Amino acid sequence: MASETSDRRDGSAGMPRATKILVAGGFGAGKTTLVGTVSEIQPLQTEERITTASIGIDNLEGVDEKTTTTVAMDFGRITISTDVVVYLFGTPGQDRFLFVWDELALGALGAIVLADTRRLADSFPSIDYFERRNIPFVIGVNCFDGTPRRHTPEEVRIALDLALDVPVILCDARDRASAKAVLVSLVTHAQRIARQQRAQRSAAASA
Repeated sequence: MASETSDRRDGSAGMPRATKILVAGGFGAGKTTLVGTVSEIQPLQTEERITTASIGIDNLEGVDEKTTTTVAMDFGRITISTDVVVYLFGTPGQDRFLFVWDELALGALGAIVLADTRRLADSFPSIDYFERRNIPFVIGVNCFDGTPRRHTPEEVRIALDLALDVPVILCDARDRASAKAVLVSLVTHAQRIARQQRAQRSAAASA
């Protein structure tokens, strides 16, 4: 899958440029929901029912009502303009599926890390993964029904020990406009980082 900086998919003018975005986060954070909410096509999902085999392996605390889990990936598509088509890849949330991530991350523009404040620590593996690989990411704080208190973006930033330039956005993965706002935030963030890197390379070359 080509990245944002890749040539147009068939190498000819007039064809849309493919951009890959990952949707990551902890188990039950809303990744499948977000992909399905914004996708303009019927999303590909690899959901399987949670069975007793997951007892002692998958932590269901705080998401007791969840009955299915992603075992490979979710896939959706959204057309931003005549020039840009975004392909969304939802990653599996459990640690035992981390081996899938390296393949999915190839050529990605960046990632959305969905955070559930009921299980905020589940966000750390995703954050660590993208930080180690210098992949731009934003935090989408999925506001679930029944959450005792809605935390502010700054509270989430402090709890996750995030750099000041990492966007933190409150969202509802079930709402198309809200989910698209997180996508726009990521694209803007990734473009800003790309500009900074180009400026640094230019300065280094002229030094």
